[in-house]
Amino acid sequence: MNQYLPRHLDAEIASQLGWSAAVVIDGPKAVGKTETATRLTNSQVFLDTDLASRGLALADPVLVLGGAAPRLFDEWQTVPNLWNAVRHEVDRRKKPGQFVLAGSSSPSDDQTRHTGTGRFSWLRMQPLTLIETGHSIGEVSLRQLLRGEGVNVSDPGLRFDELIERMISGGWPMSQGFPLKESTKYAKNYLDQTAKVDVSTLDGPKYDSVKVSRLLRSLARNAATEVSVRTLATDAGGADGPLHADTTSRYLEALQRIFIVELQEAWGPRIRTRTPLRESPKRHLTDSSLTLAALRIGSPDRLFAEPETLGLIFESFVVQQLRAYAPFVDAEVMHYRDKSGLECDAIVQNGDGDWIAIEIKLGSGLIDRAVPNLKKLRDVVDQKASGEMRAMVVVVPTGPSYLRPDGVQVVALSSLGL
Repeated sequence: MNQYLPRHLDAEIASQLGWSAAVVIDGPKAVGKTETATRLTNSQVFLDTDLASRGLALADPVLVLGGAAPRLFDEWQTVPNLWNAVRHEVDRRKKPGQFVLAGSSSPSDDQTRHTGTGRFSWLRMQPLTLIETGHSIGEVSLRQLLRGEGVNVSDPGLRFDELIERMISGGWPMSQGFPLKESTKYAKNYLDQTAKVDVSTLDGPKYDSVKVSRLLRSLARNAATEVSVRTLATDAGGADGPLHADTTSRYLEALQRIFIVELQEAWGPRIRTRTPLRESPKRHLTDSSLTLAALRIGSPDRLFAEPETLGLIFESFVVQQLRAYAPFVDAEVMHYRDKSGLECDAIVQNGDGDWIAIEIKLGSGLIDRAVPNLKKLRDVVDQKASGEMRAMVVVVPTGPSYLRPDGVQVVALSSLGL
């Protein structure tokens, strides 16, 4: 494996082990959960590869609880009864820092699995960010924007073509340092594995790998949009016609359970007009490399030849970075759209209710087009009821980051960090 790249979660996991009895780390396969968790625990059980330990755990999960704390159970969801065993054990020990549970899928709701409230804390690991791979200078922090502080960074960071290469190669630890062609193969193989193997490991009804592949490609074609289930069903259909809507919904749920599909929910502020809000989420594949692999785009030249596609995937890539950074500033990433047509690519709102509005554009020449939307959104939202708007932001790929005279912040993605 490549040299370990420190993760944003390293310090957070260590911190949570100081006060929580058990820490649950979830996220897509190959995102780095095992490597990170192994470094922060004193004993490990790898339930997906150690068949003897898995057999023992399936027979009686209490038999695998012993070992130096914190003790890691990797791919814990393969032994669902382990959850309750850990819960009882932390009640017995009454100490923090006892267990780490890492998993690449969320088990279905099970009435026999009791709540972990007060015992477990949860963390989501995302693909490597531009900060973690060393491709963002990180001089503009999301925390800074949420405080309403002006930005002023002259260093443009990555060139545009370099940033596009990062979108194609993706944030998978195992593919870092690969030539672009090999990174593209890695992402394609990941998609194939998702359709043929990973979805089929979930409990419940079986899944058709061909239909899963078609749905993944449809999601890629509709990246960063409020595409409906009906449209996805039609788009992913084959010679026999559209998929059934219930089948499509079930497949989407499965892809969410293995963290391949992420929802960017609609923001619902109090607004001063009577215009109804739209409530449909945007759907994103968890890493831009998967989106591009599904579209069979493996080179910057090919992507430059399709500017509309490039714009949507760049938006999805920005949201991917924001989604990774947001939990560390107690925030979440949403989008806004009302039935008058007013929309905003991303809303980042923290736990205090303060928020920033973000429009995402491919270049500095498009900034002026984004500004009226941001100002109109500022004017229609009732900020007394919905929290204070801290910044209007236009994110572009690269270039200087600065505060415009009209109060709009221009931020280069290649400068964005925590």
